[in-house]
Amino acid sequence: MQDWLGGETPRAVAVGGAPCSDTTATAEPPLISLVIPAYNEAAMLPRLLISVEIARSFIRAPASLEVIVADNGSTDDTAAIAAAHGAQVVPVEKRCIAAARNGGAAFARGDILAFVDADMVVNAQSFAGIVECMQDPRVLGGATGVRLDRLSPGIALTFGMMLPMIWLTGFDTGVVFCRRSDFLHIGGYDETRLFAEDVDFLWRLTRLGKLRGAKLIRLRHAKAIASTRKFDRYGDWHYFTQMPSLAWRAWRSPGSVSDWARRYWYEDR
Repeated sequence: MQDWLGGETPRAVAVGGAPCSDTTATAEPPLISLVIPAYNEAAMLPRLLISVEIARSFIRAPASLEVIVADNGSTDDTAAIAAAHGAQVVPVEKRCIAAARNGGAAFARGDILAFVDADMVVNAQSFAGIVECMQDPRVLGGATGVRLDRLSPGIALTFGMMLPMIWLTGFDTGVVFCRRSDFLHIGGYDETRLFAEDVDFLWRLTRLGKLRGAKLIRLRHAKAIASTRKFDRYGDWHYFTQMPSLAWRAWRSPGSVSDWARRYWYEDR
């Protein structure tokens, strides 16, 4: 968090490393800034960006959405693909998804910040729904939720195990959104976390909402489609076969969790 909150704002770059032209002084600021953290996402990013363009058309003023791809050190064509689709590309050196989210948010100009992972597909009603619900001052932010791009017994059971937490907390995933002022107020995403930074962020946002009498909402009619690529890679039952041993290792050697997180979340592409 401190890296960008107290430091220099990242600059968008064109393919090849040259800074993009600064439009902040000449263009009307957008209402929504969509931040997409990405590391070697050349295979998945095109379908997301196509879905974003479709969803953009459902907003009354399509220009009120800007798309920012926070390139977290990609070695493939992620940046070129993002630029070809008209997205602003913001390089973020620190290899941490929280840092990528924060780096993109630091460049964003919209009053509303939205975040989505590069392996998802957004619903056509996502941004129109966000604009509508954020007109209510009692709404602090929220998420669209997701459905999965394929199901199997193992995936369904894993997903089902997560539902009670969603019901109890109101937390969800998909396209996550809030006002920029509130994002800054709670300090953005915690860059000390290699994973679960999104849960921590929503927890802190919820605490802010309780102080203000505001709430998080779920846009159930605009669920994103989430990739099951982790299941494709590690097996549909891997949460049940790997997590017990992970918990045991974490109890015996807490540092091993960080090693696992780097392998699972950062080194498989």
